[in-house]
Amino acid sequence: MRLHVANHPLIAHKLTVLRDRQTPSATFRQLVDELVTLLAYEATREVAVSEPPIETPVAPTVGLTLSEPRPIVVPVLRAGLGMLDGMTKMIPSAEVGFLGMKRDEENPTQQITYANRLPDDLSGRQCFLIDPMLATGGTLVAATHYLAERGAKDVTAVCILGAPEGLKFVEENLDPSIKFKLVLCAVDEKLNDKCYIVPGLGDAGDRLYGVID
Repeated sequence: MRLHVANHPLIAHKLTVLRDRQTPSATFRQLVDELVTLLAYEATREVAVSEPPIETPVAPTVGLTLSEPRPIVVPVLRAGLGMLDGMTKMIPSAEVGFLGMKRDEENPTQQITYANRLPDDLSGRQCFLIDPMLATGGTLVAATHYLAERGAKDVTAVCILGAPEGLKFVEENLDPSIKFKLVLCAVDEKLNDKCYIVPGLGDAGDRLYGVID
């Protein structure tokens, strides 16, 4: 696993406002979008490209374009939806799939898959998994393996926050044959006894969309 933690004053500033419990949902959503756009620069640094010849108004040259097959962005429902616009702004030609997973409350390291809108064959595709919080790491590992079962060998995960326990779980449980990169805004202190990131920012899905009873 390759880990990149973004270290930039603008990211730190936006993350501070995002953490504040007084920040309203509308501002929270806007900040998530802005942070993901910044993270997408690092996440796409190794995106596959081709070198087509072109003609400028002045002279012929060789450029760079994204290669086929197109990358696919996969938000993990529901909180990952709040990150989708930020990613597709950077790679608007990417396709979008959806993966619904939730933590088993009886066993927080196990995941339940409840939705899948993905191609059956992901061979040769660069996949970008997006989910705001890397807490226990169970969802990220399960989602990555889910993509790998469909042929994906190159997966980049983009998260806003991570916990040391989650990073360790991913490192120890991810299939080493998968080319995997993780991009984060920050690694926080720890998980609490309810498996929430501390200091964290609370439940990202609830803060994006409100509490569902």
